[in-house]
Parts: sequence; structure tokens; C-alpha cells
Amino acid sequence: MVHPFVTVSRIPLLCFTPKEPPDQKKPGGFFMTENMLAEKAGFGALFQNRVIRTILLSVFFLQIGIWVRNYSILLYVIEKTNENPVAVSLISVAEFAPIFLFSFIGGTFADRWRPKRTMVWCDLLSALSIFAVLLTLLFGSWKVIFFATLVSSILSQFSQPAGMKLFKLHVPAELVQMGMSIYQTVFALFMILGPIIGTFVYQRFGIMTAIAVMGIAFILSALILLMLPADRELDETSERKSLFQEMKDGFRYVWSSKPLTLLGGCFAAAGLAIGLTQPLGVFLITDRLGLPKEELQWLMTAFGAGMILGGGITIALSKKAQPQLLLALGMAASALGFIGMGLSTAFWLTLAAQFFSGLFMPCIHIGINTMILQNTEENFIGRVNGILNPLFMGATVITMSMSGWLLSKLSIVLIYEASAVLLAVGILILLPIMGRSSVKSGVSEKI
Repeated sequence: MVHPFVTVSRIPLLCFTPKEPPDQKKPGGFFMTENMLAEKAGFGALFQNRVIRTILLSVFFLQIGIWVRNYSILLYVIEKTNENPVAVSLISVAEFAPIFLFSFIGGTFADRWRPKRTMVWCDLLSALSIFAVLLTLLFGSWKVIFFATLVSSILSQFSQPAGMKLFKLHVPAELVQMGMSIYQTVFALFMILGPIIGTFVYQRFGIMTAIAVMGIAFILSALILLMLPADRELDETSERKSLFQEMKDGFRYVWSSKPLTLLGGCFAAAGLAIGLTQPLGVFLITDRLGLPKEELQWLMTAFGAGMILGGGITIALSKKAQPQLLLALGMAASALGFIGMGLSTAFWLTLAAQFFSGLFMPCIHIGINTMILQNTEENFIGRVNGILNPLFMGATVITMSMSGWLLSKLSIVLIYEASAVLLAVGILILLPIMGRSSVKSGVSEKI
């Protein structure tokens, strides 16, 4: 199963919580105009929002570049190394290691820098690094191919929190969950079409053309981001703290916020659950069901199809449900999916359980993203994101490294049921804030 908590692509996190109420007396003011549009809270208002339109179009091209990158590099490395498992695993290292090393640093700098400028430069630098890899492949070693994944993954740790900050500033709260549901549908479509596109480009045109497609996709994304509203001028009058002090303030901010602290505990429990099962999908197919390993692809297809349908369902749910309730609902569905997949001995039933999990996966995405933004002040968004993401990834890596050993000692059924229990623990952690309707502002005043 694919976990939803962390991605290396930019995720549009749509929320708007101004520090001061809008001045209704100012004619043509930005806040008044956007809120007038948001009153209808329909698709018309959604796509009239300039920021949402721009980000969705940018994400479309980013997803093309990312999926072509992932599959073309994977197939190229497999071909060059004769399926060397160490070389193949290095692709994942290049993709996920930056989340540990750069997530918090990137989030801290994102709080300092202007968000639009940060996002544009990150996409441009990603494109430049990809074209540098292309030139090196022409004249040097093929091993530089890992560099393309590494650099774009590092830069995403700066651009993603910058995108969060941008939406915090410019998108009305009434459009938050509907906008994220639209994005989730785009993401789900690429979960199905992405592997097909990436494989087709590599097998039909080769690695050189695939790399060129990556670079062009990132450049198009950067050009589209230029249509975003201009960045606000930074306050030069206030005294700038040191980078180390701002990092310390980020940890203190999360610790001082009960919703964020509990969300961190939920992240850890979910990470432990996902890590247990992430490497074992192929054994579920071969050992539990007695089918060829190639049938694993249908689990991904069922999951993606569920996400596409679930995006529409979540639009209806999100208008009335609190984000923490959406998150709990999604985790409960994932737990039931784990139970079903673990107990099932029929392929159709396993597919149904995977589809059911995918159906509620948008609830998890929207719940997490909305909770972070509703409970975080603008100046701390990057650092909060940089703390919570590595927390999930760290927990995932811990149990992922143990899953193979556990499978040799325990049955795969027991491991999947244990994952469901861990997800239930994550839901229990959220109970103290289940009735909480809004964020308490002013946490930063304690820092």
C-alpha cells in the first residue's frame, strides 16, 4: 500500500487564516474579493481562484516529470546493473534520504524566504540539474543518473513548505477541502497513468529523451508559477533571529501546540504501521495468494481507482466534517483494509480491500494538510512541516527495516493485523482534539 503522509512532490495545501479580519471598507481589497467568491463555495468559485488554478496546472506538469523520472531511472538502473538489488535500492535512498536531512532545514528557510520566488527557483534548479545529468550521460558515467533524483528530492524540501505558506496567505478557507479533493483526483490519476507514461517514454525513446522530458516538465512548472500573485515584501524592521534559534523555536512551537503534538504522535503510529507492510505487498501476492509476482501491479491499480472515486466522495464529506474526523475516518478505513488483505485468500477480495483503502485515502490527505495549516501560524508553517514529515518517515524506516525479519518469524497475516492495530492507536491519539473546531492563535507569543 502506498502511504499518503509524505511525498516528494509539491502538495497544494489549501487554507486561509489571516491574522487580522479583512477590512471590508477597503474597496477592491484582496480578502474581500476572495471571500465574496468563496461564499458560493462551488466549482465555479474554486477555479476562479488564481492560486488554485496556477498550482493545479503546475502540479500537472510536475507529476509528469516525477513519474517519468521514477520509472525511467528505475528501468535504466535495472538494465545497466542486471537487476542489482543494491543499485535499485539506492534509487529509494536518493529519493527519501533528503526528507531526513533537509526537511527541517528546508522548512526553516521556507519560513524566511518569499514563497513564490522559492518555488520558481526550486523548479528551475531541478531542471538545470536534470539537463546537467543529460550532458554527463553523453560524455561520462551512467551512475550520475542518481543525481537527478537526489537534487530534485532535496529541492522539494524547500518548495513544498513554501507552497504551504503561499496557500495560507491567498486561499479562502471555504475552498480548502474542495480544492484538495480536486488535487487528490489529479494525484490518483497519475498513480494509474504515471507508471504507464514513464515506462512508455523510456521503452519507446530511451533514457536521453526521458531525461529531457523531466527537464522540460520542471521548466513548464516554473513558468506557470510565475502567474502566482507577487510575494509580499518582507518585514525588514524586525530583528532577524539566527538560523539555529529559529530551528529551536520551531520545536518549541510544535511542543507548545496540543493539536500539533498529538498529530505528531498520530504520524509516528501511522509510520510504524505503514513501514511494516510497505515491503511485503509482493509476499501477499506470492505467499498468501499463490500468484505470480507480476499480479502486484493490480493492487496499485485498485488503490488508484479507489482514490479517484474517493476524491469525489470526500468533496461531499469535507463540507461538514472536521479535518481530524476525516483523518480518523481515513485511518480507520486503512486499518480495515489491512485486516481484509491479511485475512484474504482470494485475489478479488484482496483487490476489494485495497480499493476500499484507496477510497478513503483522500480523507487522510485532506485531514492532515488542513490540520497542519489550521493549527499553524504563517511564520511557522515550514518548520512544522519539517518536523512532522521526518517523524513519519523515521517511524516508517524503523519498521520497514524490521519487516523482513518479522516475516521470517511471524505469519504475514499477523503482521498485517499488527499494522491495523497501530493505525487504531493513531486514531486514539487524536481523540482529545476530536471536537476541536478551530486553532488557538498566539502560540508563537509563548516562544
